[in-house]
Amino acid sequence: MKKTIIRLLTWLPLWCAVLPVQAAVILQYHHVSENTPASTSVTPAQFEQQMAYLADNQFNVVSLQTVVDAIRTKTDLPPKTVAITFDDGYQNIFENGHPILKRYGFPYTLFINPEPVGRANMMDWDTLSQLSQEGATIANHSYRHGHLIRKQEGENQAQWEARIRADIEKTEAIIAEKTGHNVKMLAYPYGEYNQALRQLLDNMGFVGIGQHSGAAGPYSSLTAVPRYPVAGPYADMATLKVKLHSLNMPVAAVDGEESELIGRNRPTLTVTLAGDDVRTKELMCFIQGQGAKAPTWLDANTFTIQADLPLPAGRSRYNCTAPSRTQNGYYWYSQPWIQANPDGSWPAE
Repeated sequence: MKKTIIRLLTWLPLWCAVLPVQAAVILQYHHVSENTPASTSVTPAQFEQQMAYLADNQFNVVSLQTVVDAIRTKTDLPPKTVAITFDDGYQNIFENGHPILKRYGFPYTLFINPEPVGRANMMDWDTLSQLSQEGATIANHSYRHGHLIRKQEGENQAQWEARIRADIEKTEAIIAEKTGHNVKMLAYPYGEYNQALRQLLDNMGFVGIGQHSGAAGPYSSLTAVPRYPVAGPYADMATLKVKLHSLNMPVAAVDGEESELIGRNRPTLTVTLAGDDVRTKELMCFIQGQGAKAPTWLDANTFTIQADLPLPAGRSRYNCTAPSRTQNGYYWYSQPWIQANPDGSWPAE
């Protein structure tokens, strides 16, 4: 089978026993407020409860850069490692989230768009500069939170690449000028990426941070680092506790992970796992909008999963989980999908 994207672990054969590796859970927030959309919000009380849980249970809260460095060097992280991130730079993060984080001494990363900085309900540069001096890392979320994978009318591939490269470089330069931070991490707006965008980031020396679920670790790609969104129904403590103890799925190779769906609305994903710690007989995949489905195993290490019904236009996912043989917690792997309407237009956001 031809592998379109291969991440083989060259230092260890797939059939050998692999000791479980320590991973990190990256949390993604937008609003800390009682008066913003529930789908992207936690209340200040919920946020306080979540941070208290991390502190009371001795979680190792580190900067996102620490996690990225560990992925890059394939280094184990201490047990129960967590990184905290926010997207967009809303003022309520400063008012309601930052004081809690400062009290606990937790570092965090704030992905911002320079274009709306200082507008209503958004932090200004003085505030962002203050946060950068009090434990926050300021990082790139594109200049104005555009849909980066979408071409403009009449735009060819080379023109698209030049435009997106300029956007990312401009944003990074502004952040460096205003805050002194230049970490070269981009959180994909809306969590949307495709192989072309991932390759562009790699060529630019940037790390790509997604919004698809899963623990991050040595088996994660640095152009598709997973995060757990925490908002709405996903802010429930019982649900969040399960995710905080999740494990980095040992994905050694994957075929079919082009996220942008063109002419294939029932995408097939084929995944090869390393080692023998995954309870493969208990692995289940959840197809957004279609429920749970058992994968088809091609051999002892490789499974394939495909939706029974066409995926809708817009964003959707396959989430696959399985328990560990030796640790408490579930291995978790998520594949995001994005597709246009049949006529080539995009759904309204």
